Amino acid sequence: MTKKKRRQQVEARTEGKEKIYRGKSIDDLKKLDIRESAKILPSRSRRSVLRNFDVIEKFISSCEKKTGRGKRIKTHLRDIVIVPGLVGFTIAVHNGKEFQEVQVTTEMIGHRLGEFAQTRTKVTHSSAGIGATKGSKAKKK
Repeated sequence: MTKKKRRQQVEARTEGKEKIYRGKSIDDLKKLDIRESAKILPSRSRRSVLRNFDVIEKFISSCEKKTGRGKRIKTHLRDIVIVPGLVGFTIAVHNGKEFQEVQVTTEMIGHRLGEFAQTRTKVTHSSAGIGATKGSKAKKK
């Protein structure tokens, strides 16, 4: 089964359901202050949010401004913790070479943006060239 088909099946199952994170609806969490919504995050994420809440607030406000103007949200900030205020945005995260589109969903809360923009790709090697192996030298003559 391909990833696309699997994603469609999961979306079909959860289509009518309300999005919930740790027993609270996303709409309720979006209304809370960032520091208050950090209380339900895992400890490592909570610590990061509480120490950098001003950076996260600034990032969320810039995201809202850019979507209001119809601009694409691009960022190099891979270490920002995803909070409920970011759910629903499509953010282009830099992976070192290019910007990868990341659509933020409820399952991503507590993780970092950089986790969803992979920096390394799988290497696919082609076949060896002529003369690269002893067997191919015989064919060359």
